[in-house]
Amino acid sequence: MHGIGLIVAGASIAVVIIAVMIHYEASASLTKITDRRSDMAQRPRFLLLIFGLLAAHLVEICFFALAAWAMTTLPGAGSLHWAGVAHQTSVAPLDFLYLSLVTYTTLGYGDLVPDGPISFLYGLESLTGFVLITWSASLTFIEMQRHWKPSNE
Repeated sequence: MHGIGLIVAGASIAVVIIAVMIHYEASASLTKITDRRSDMAQRPRFLLLIFGLLAAHLVEICFFALAAWAMTTLPGAGSLHWAGVAHQTSVAPLDFLYLSLVTYTTLGYGDLVPDGPISFLYGLESLTGFVLITWSASLTFIEMQRHWKPSNE
């Protein structure tokens, strides 16, 4: 790996660490809130948990998108391009968010493609998103085991 590749790799690893820390803090905070409020009704308890976790994921996705955009401003770090488009279509700021969303969730449509060293960031984002989404699912499952009471409604 050469200069710019090392910079992109190091920055990518830093972004992953920050995303994991954001998720840890969000998960810990949501758990503390719901544990302290043992009298909280089922509906608000689960809505708080789900919307809180969704918000954490969205913050993480935005952070990856911002990091990707910043990296593409570095000469030689790579760029994004639309696959299968005959004419050159520019990439807008919202496209970084779109690619981050489909990468984080491992959906990966393949219509917007990174090339160059920045591809490393997107590979790590996919792995990180998969781990953090399953972490959220596990936390939700544990909360449901502890507090879910079937409704007669």
